[in-house]
Amino acid sequence: MKYHLFAFLFCLLPFFTVTGVEKKAAADYLHYHKQAVAAESLIAEEQFEAALGIYESVFGAYDFVFLREYQIATQLALSLQEKEKAIRYLKAGIAAGWELKAIRNNEYLAPLHDGPEWEDIAESYPGLRAQYEARLDQQARNMARKMFNKDQRMALGALLRLGDKARERYAERKFAPHSEMQMKALIGMLQGHGYPGEQLIGNDFWMSTIISHHNSISQRYAERDTLYAFLRPKLIQSIKDGQMSPYEFALVDDWQKAVASGRTEPGYGFLNPPDSSTLSTTNALRKMIGLRTIELRNQLIEVEKRTGMHFYLPDWVEGKIPIGRE
Repeated sequence: MKYHLFAFLFCLLPFFTVTGVEKKAAADYLHYHKQAVAAESLIAEEQFEAALGIYESVFGAYDFVFLREYQIATQLALSLQEKEKAIRYLKAGIAAGWELKAIRNNEYLAPLHDGPEWEDIAESYPGLRAQYEARLDQQARNMARKMFNKDQRMALGALLRLGDKARERYAERKFAPHSEMQMKALIGMLQGHGYPGEQLIGNDFWMSTIISHHNSISQRYAERDTLYAFLRPKLIQSIKDGQMSPYEFALVDDWQKAVASGRTEPGYGFLNPPDSSTLSTTNALRKMIGLRTIELRNQLIEVEKRTGMHFYLPDWVEGKIPIGRE
């Protein structure tokens, strides 16, 4: 099976979250993500109080917190019967982009959906939402949204081509020049604004989709592409700055590895599920960017099933990532 742009076309990744807050200067977000993974390891052992303690230390140490951490902390507090604390983190989550509809859709939070607590949350929502909107870089957001919409229109052209060869020709002759302009625009944004992700624009889907499209044009194109090679260390720096999540980077880098190598090079486990012989390589790649191991991710899925919590695992694969035999 060929892994190119149109294997990826319109895979809209609905599990992405949104938020946006200015980060503390010189904050080390690789350490942030290591702490989050440590908390997740405790959750896997159902040591919820200890896990919540780690999240609380993160909240006190960083000006920008990814929405997902507030979402998990809210549920942990509720599981520990600490309703006031749960409401406090839920409100912090709203100020970080958590929408009222999404809160209602989380069945674990049902105890907060009725009564005076919910009235207080609903009354606070407009002001907290306004606080969230005010923290976003609206200029960068508008630029990223226009780039995403343009990318989708160009990708739509592939649907009119019949057969793999016709689609690959379109990808290399029509989509590639467009994508190169997109990558150059992103480089300019990195210099002028920073990486347009959850922290900066409240959306961690638009730009990661654009980069993933670029990395999945064709194997021939990926083998000679220099733009992503130039961009890659800047994206890693964006992880360190808290502007790009480890998952976003893993996704776009996984596409490059899978396409350029014809699916022979071990990646992060999303596009190419690992087997026992490549699992250590996959986990090492994940560790370098602050992403949980495959085994821990699968353990968290089990805890979700047992408890009814939702850990908002931002993964390409739904459910557990299978580990194949060698």
